[in-house]
Amino acid sequence: MDALPSPEIGFIGERPTARENTGWNAGQGRAKINCIGGVLNPWPFILPATAAAGIATWGAVGPSAELFGPTVRHTASAKTLALTFDDGPNPAVTPRLLDLFDRYSARATFFLIGKFARACPDLVREISARGHLLGNHTDTHANLIFQSRSGIREELARCQEAVAAATHSDPPRWMRPPYGYRSPLLDGEIRRADMQGIVMWSRICWDWKPQPPERLIARLARAARPGRPHGDIVVLHDGDHRALGGDRHHVVAALEHWLPRWRDAGLEFVTIDSPAVSDSARAPLI
Repeated sequence: MDALPSPEIGFIGERPTARENTGWNAGQGRAKINCIGGVLNPWPFILPATAAAGIATWGAVGPSAELFGPTVRHTASAKTLALTFDDGPNPAVTPRLLDLFDRYSARATFFLIGKFARACPDLVREISARGHLLGNHTDTHANLIFQSRSGIREELARCQEAVAAATHSDPPRWMRPPYGYRSPLLDGEIRRADMQGIVMWSRICWDWKPQPPERLIARLARAARPGRPHGDIVVLHDGDHRALGGDRHHVVAALEHWLPRWRDAGLEFVTIDSPAVSDSARAPLI
């Protein structure tokens, strides 16, 4: 039997050359891959794969992406503002926020971490009793992109159970994924848990690290601007997902500045359960 050609011999055109470089940098800068009988250009395979990966990444982390299922990310009217808080409850900060909201007759939505809800059930009840909406932020603040279907299911279920046990009422109807990261499996698990949907945001304020309140005050100036066809869902943080007692004094100070100004401008503070928000899921985003 004749010997097969050595894989170390590349063929360019019709002329065989021993140990000739036919890799990425060979020839005139044209990408080549060694093969028997010719040259294979990899770009028709690489470019679509790269584009697909980019689209999938955007679908997983982009706040406005709905590749993996619908989300709510704005209110239906520019006269409404939905203030939402992640990573609580936090006994060092959440009670101060509740008092502040009472002062200005404002309502907000708190997306709670299940393990903190179990640690502070009285505070969970207090949030609800004062008229605010409770949401699901998973049990441990897990990155859902890397969770299996059963892992996502457990993160959602344990948080639901913790909040319901604290309030002695129905579990949350809305959830926000930690970091805003969505798995392609998440939408199905939301529906399986009989939840209403996933809440993202239209304004994020980078408030999860201690900082001078002036920085956050300046960022919040971009929220609730007049002349737009819809209103903002603003994401803030009353807790630190790493531990109870996180420093969020800058959040309280920034809202002390903005709540009276937003109220004087005629804004209505709404929760995610409000028709002013849930109706926006069917409204076009402009």
